Amino acid sequence: MALTVTAIVAFGVGGAGATYARLQGNIESKDVTSLLGKDRPSAAPAANPNDPSSGKAVNLLLIGSDGRSGADGAIGGVVAGARSDTTIVLHISADRKRVEAVSIPRDSHVQIPACTMTNGKTTKAVGERFNAAFAYGSDTGGDTASAAGCTIKTVESLTNVRIDGYVVIDFAGFIKMIDALSGVAICIPNTMDAPKAGLHLNAGYQTLDGTTALGYARARTGTGVGDGSDTNRIGRQQQLLAATVREIKTKNLLTNAPQLLKFLDAASSSITASPDLASIPNMAGLAFSLKDIPSSGVTFLTVPFSPYTPDPNQVIWTPAAAPIWASIAADKPVLAAEAAQAIAPVATATSSATTPATPSAATPAPAQTKQPGKEAFTPADVTAVCS
Repeated sequence: MALTVTAIVAFGVGGAGATYARLQGNIESKDVTSLLGKDRPSAAPAANPNDPSSGKAVNLLLIGSDGRSGADGAIGGVVAGARSDTTIVLHISADRKRVEAVSIPRDSHVQIPACTMTNGKTTKAVGERFNAAFAYGSDTGGDTASAAGCTIKTVESLTNVRIDGYVVIDFAGFIKMIDALSGVAICIPNTMDAPKAGLHLNAGYQTLDGTTALGYARARTGTGVGDGSDTNRIGRQQQLLAATVREIKTKNLLTNAPQLLKFLDAASSSITASPDLASIPNMAGLAFSLKDIPSSGVTFLTVPFSPYTPDPNQVIWTPAAAPIWASIAADKPVLAAEAAQAIAPVATATSSATTPATPSAATPAPAQTKQPGKEAFTPADVTAVCS
């Protein structure tokens, strides 16, 4: 979405007004500020008051909504309520040299604070799975704003990291965005068969369309998909996001005006966002400041966790989570210097192995270097091996 203003520029003055109006009109905006109370982590001041994003770190909450009404019900099967099966804290550094995406396990056992809804109702504080915050907000408040607001309040209370904006995307929106890219190429190291997710993939380099990519991200049970846990599929979700980053860079989306408009049209019509992210003018500074970040500057990681003894179906964050959130709050790299140095050389040595395409006979076989979901990695790292 932060690329929207670039699309307007790419289409030139003649079509700028119509393009702007079309994309801006697509976006559904929900302001949840009033639901979060006054006792929140402090916000970083903007270095340039004319650009809200200039010179300051930005923390966004990305929420994948597993709602099953309308088109989403046709995709995933009709189930009452809505859940946030995927939640990522996205940190953009003030110097615009780092982006860190921290996945929060859906089944984390956490303390969810009391949340105020848009209809004036209030939920009780409770110890529960993390994704219950979104479900409580949806069930009690009856709308996405209440669900997102309760999730943000929970994240802030657990991490002491202020969330500056949010985006919620559903099944149908995810499919449209991947299809707008004409699919995402990725290495599938082994045959995967997950009937509940409607997924069957042969081993090898594959280009996933939107429906198949959704199945890849959702699959928990079946053959070749892991142990059936949510924490296991987090790794695949991160791999898919990393592959999407590579796809966008490979296709030079910023300079391909027709494809860029197609992607932005799909993206803007598929999300609910906070006002700052839903406003095209407010995106402008962020758009241009992010466009030069290399793949090696984007890091995916998961909150460190261990089994939750009272319930084997839940996990609990380990003490190692605290330094991650402290680093994000202070706008410092979440990786130790040694780990950051270990990642950097991989970008040059293995980039050809991760480029979306079937490798030629002359391409050397890559070595697996990172385990998504368990280790931090970048889109420049090798995370799966295809012969």
